[in-house]
Amino acid sequence: MRVLGLDVGTKTIGVAVSDAFGWTAQGLETIHRDPNHQDQDFERLRTLIDEHEVEKVVVGLPKNMNGTIGERGQACEAFADAVSERLDIDVAMWDERLSTSAAQQTLLEADVSRKKRKKVIDKMAAVFILQGYLDRHQ
Repeated sequence: MRVLGLDVGTKTIGVAVSDAFGWTAQGLETIHRDPNHQDQDFERLRTLIDEHEVEKVVVGLPKNMNGTIGERGQACEAFADAVSERLDIDVAMWDERLSTSAAQQTLLEADVSRKKRKKVIDKMAAVFILQGYLDRHQ
């Protein structure tokens, strides 16, 4: 069973996918969002779900450090609900606290330039979100 992981932001959506066994997460792409054409986000996700035969989507939930859910977290929950309804697929939320920081640190340790980090950080954060989910549910 393949699972798609999403790091949802206001400008981009980082996307990762699991292997067929649900053991490892690999970065796929970063979807650049246009607030005037939100349907494009769902069309691209539908294409990725079909191409990779995905059975579940995991959306990162940005909680505050004290565990509460703020404005950004509420927006991610609303996006997850829309994915579930519009794409008719099972969606789970996953606590993504520090996933972007972990992705940033990994890229820094790999000596990736600032310009290149900016291009892949969302995709890497999606990998951390999805891998955390997969590790917990194996």
